[in-house]
Amino acid sequence: SKIVSKTPPATPGATPPVRYLIGVDGGGTGTRVRLLSADGVGLGQGKAGPSALGQGEEQAWRHILQAINRAFDSAGLATAPTLDCALALGLAGADVLTRRERFLALAPSFGELLLHSDAQTTLSGAHAGRPGAIVAIGTGSIGLAFGVDGSRRMSNGWGFPVGDEGSGAWLGLRSMQLAQQALDGRVATGALARAVFLVAGSNRAELLAWCEQAGQQRYATLAPLVFETEAADPQAAALLARAVLAIEQTVAAIDPAGTLPLALCGSLGRRFEPRLGAAVRARCVAPAGDAVDGALCLLRQHLDHHFARATR
Repeated sequence: SKIVSKTPPATPGATPPVRYLIGVDGGGTGTRVRLLSADGVGLGQGKAGPSALGQGEEQAWRHILQAINRAFDSAGLATAPTLDCALALGLAGADVLTRRERFLALAPSFGELLLHSDAQTTLSGAHAGRPGAIVAIGTGSIGLAFGVDGSRRMSNGWGFPVGDEGSGAWLGLRSMQLAQQALDGRVATGALARAVFLVAGSNRAELLAWCEQAGQQRYATLAPLVFETEAADPQAAALLARAVLAIEQTVAAIDPAGTLPLALCGSLGRRFEPRLGAAVRARCVAPAGDAVDGALCLLRQHLDHHFARATR
């Protein structure tokens, strides 16, 4: 993950020049923010729309700043000047160089700004900075492992629509494909196709219009239909079986030896965990924290390191 620091030079012997710590988790569905005092006391939280960089860098900043304002509001505070704030972001799409550069070029002047991928902050939060592996499954999906030797492995996470197998957007896109095939008479019309028709329309013009406006987030809204129709529709059950296989392949790729504790994270992670094979389930642990916890953990580590250097 790229780390970008915009900290003003510290005075030796001084405390880090920020009054607030802000952790951000931004994905294809929404943005979550947590506000802490400089000494780590929780103050407030805020939410806003998606801030995945693949959906646009200007939108990402707009929603991040909205969520920050709401976090200050929830704390009963006026929004502080950005230079008084240390900001750590875990954003979907932050590993894509061009998107990251465009996003950072639009950044306000925070006292400190750290940018990581949402996978990195999820990993840090899930295992409290210790070695471990995650598969994060929400709007998108990705696997990441941090080994005891300091090595890192990543799998999946290639982005919508070409990758992110097993994710909400992946399930939704394939549900729409199935509905289109059913409307054409290429496959039988089952419960999943009928559920998609109720949401997106039951004729060609309506489905084309829905898809014309659809992106990652909108396709992900169809994912719950796959789980809801599984018992009545073999096509839905087969789609979930493909997702489980993709998740297990991701686990094997990031931890071939099968020795690291594994956390299934994200809005769909908990739904898929009981479906995995016994050997994979045996390694599963409850996440120690979420992606916002991970962002704040990485931020505190960075500030401690910066402070230690400044006071040598």
